[in-house]
Amino acid sequence: MANIYDGAFRTILNDCRKLIIPIINEIFSETYTGEEEIQFFPNEHFIDQQDEADKERITDTNFRILGKVQKKYHIECESSMPDGKIAIRLFEYDAQIALDEGEVTEETLTVTFPHTAVLYLRSYQKTPDRMKYVIITPGGTVQYDVPVMKVQAYSLNDIFEKGLLMLIPFYIFSHEKSFSEYNSNEKKLAELEAEYQIILKRLDELERQGAIGAFDKRTIIDLSGDVIKEIAQKYENVQKVVGGMMRGAMIETSARRILNQGISQGINETKKETALRMLQDGELSIDKIAKYSNLEVAEVEQLAGLQTV
Repeated sequence: MANIYDGAFRTILNDCRKLIIPIINEIFSETYTGEEEIQFFPNEHFIDQQDEADKERITDTNFRILGKVQKKYHIECESSMPDGKIAIRLFEYDAQIALDEGEVTEETLTVTFPHTAVLYLRSYQKTPDRMKYVIITPGGTVQYDVPVMKVQAYSLNDIFEKGLLMLIPFYIFSHEKSFSEYNSNEKKLAELEAEYQIILKRLDELERQGAIGAFDKRTIIDLSGDVIKEIAQKYENVQKVVGGMMRGAMIETSARRILNQGISQGINETKKETALRMLQDGELSIDKIAKYSNLEVAEVEQLAGLQTV
């Protein structure tokens, strides 16, 4: 469901705001340092309809970066095949965003359109490298490009070297076409698992270096698990191995956070709560749940018994 991916994109953007800066630098060739203030604006807009009720449209992003020059940005996350309709939606959003801050002085309306881009999670033959607006007015024609970022065009090294950490939850899209092979080939599945182990290790290293915070790391891992669960729902082995590993990493980081606070009781409760969620999902064996939650097999079996009561 596309809403899962849209939701993941909005969540990481709103909860880990600074991670958008490298994305903006990459798309628009900006040179933001990451220290700039970011102001977010409401995503809900009502599009005026002449012969029917106004319709609500929700943008994926609507924010301003306060650098040397203030600039407003609008980025949409797309997982579907390009059909020509996205350009219409983008323009509707952009026009409404511009009108929200339009100024009228002596009957002169001045509107400023945002810098707009599209983040495509899947790349098809029809996926363009850029889009374009051509606006023909009585006073002349205005045209400009809308850049496109294709997630599948970035390797894992690209993502980490350029600091494009916001793309990590969607990196699994680069492997989508091989899910069937991974699901039936243990060697190939092990290679995918090793790649995600590298992701976790590199995130750990960035946290140790202070490049990202513990919350940012947990959010990236958590959303990666959500996306894997959605995109690989028909592939049980991919779900169990890669999805299970990401859920296990979430348990580990949460437990470590609580341990650092010296709350031993909280550690045990967190383990049990996590194990219960895994049991409710019904995707992992008792042994795997015990391994990922750091509980004894007997403890997990006891929790499973409580579920059936």
